[in-house]
Amino acid sequence: MADGTTAGTIGRRVTEAASVAETPAGVPDRSEVSEPMFGRPQISMVVVQPTGFCNIDCTYCYLPDRSNKHVMEQSTVTRLFSEVFGSGWCDSQMIVLWHAGEPLAAPISFYREAFATIERLRPPSVIVKHSFQTNATLINDAWCRFFLECDVGIGVSIDGPREAHDAKRKTRSGKGTFDRTMAGIRCLQANGVPFHVLSVVSNETIAKPDELLDFYIGEGIDKVCFNVEESEGSYVSDLFTAGGDGPDLRTRFAAFLRRFWHRARASGKVQFVREIDHTLPRIFRPDGEPARNIQTEPLAMINVDSYGNVSSFSPELLGMKNEEYGDFLLGNINVHSLAEILEACVRSALYRDIQAGVRACRASCEYFAVCGAGAPVNKLFENGSFTGTTTSFCTLTQMVPTDLILEAYDRLEEDWAAHDSGQPAPTNSPTATEAAAPSSRMS
Repeated sequence: MADGTTAGTIGRRVTEAASVAETPAGVPDRSEVSEPMFGRPQISMVVVQPTGFCNIDCTYCYLPDRSNKHVMEQSTVTRLFSEVFGSGWCDSQMIVLWHAGEPLAAPISFYREAFATIERLRPPSVIVKHSFQTNATLINDAWCRFFLECDVGIGVSIDGPREAHDAKRKTRSGKGTFDRTMAGIRCLQANGVPFHVLSVVSNETIAKPDELLDFYIGEGIDKVCFNVEESEGSYVSDLFTAGGDGPDLRTRFAAFLRRFWHRARASGKVQFVREIDHTLPRIFRPDGEPARNIQTEPLAMINVDSYGNVSSFSPELLGMKNEEYGDFLLGNINVHSLAEILEACVRSALYRDIQAGVRACRASCEYFAVCGAGAPVNKLFENGSFTGTTTSFCTLTQMVPTDLILEAYDRLEEDWAAHDSGQPAPTNSPTATEAAAPSSRMS
């Protein structure tokens, strides 16, 4: 994609790119993204908050109840997964993400019992993959043995080198957590536990892709995910509010991600960059294969807190207070059946307004075929309504990666054309072929 390409050409360009790449039959246009579901859900992920408590106190955390040490009762685990598996609505592969404040604040014994219950209830037709998102400060050899025994996916929250990480990821007494997080990472590495890292890009680190990459490579970290620092709940991100006379945020993040991606590929030491690798199959996918957005489908993502309260759509909504939407709650799994929760969902103002936002995005956004209307929580906190369209968050996490992939693909086409004509390839982007070439991590 040429530097001047705008959103108005994205739908055409993704189709052209897929055709040249010889994917099975091209790329769907906006009309081929899956329609909102009004009947039978398709449960792809269950996000479980075993406890709202977190042992640290990050300044950008949106969770309102992270001092509450209540732990989910095993009876709630049993009831939840009896309903989920008994519904007949599960995908053939379903992720159970243990999340909240800090999931490792609950003991290993809790998870052994919970995992055994889930396995006992699981129908043979459903494969369950357990995942944890952790700050890593509580990881030890016993946890690593459990992770390996149960094949648990691990995501570690670390924001880069010490200065970047400790700026906002602090203990409850205000001290940095870098050393404790790195101790957890080194324990994972010593025990052979695979993991990825999740780093929040701030107004400071957006200008430091080289420093971040050098840190990851130096520490043997080869799978990297980025979250842009968001405005959620009572927290207002300075990344989105920083102004001045410099480049706009989209331009800054594109420069950050382009530099990180190209250098990461050139290094041969980073196997996965989520923002690129998760976007690639959404651009290059078989004709007729819909792009799902489980944050806009009812009960495609089920979010459950330690008391059994249930929400759907964006997991960040669980625990938030909002009178208009009934605190975003759809019921309690200890009291209501999943069928009753679904009925409450599709009749709710929450679902009505999220679907209005989906329709608005479908009608107006050339990136809809890739993102499927984005994250409702960001529409609410950035735009003040679920019914709106573009947010800064979707611009950075959906539009920018799409632009960079098409940019790299166009440069690869230039290389092909130059090779076919016997002319030298353009010299203005020496890393273009490397940046665009497929690799084993994209399979």
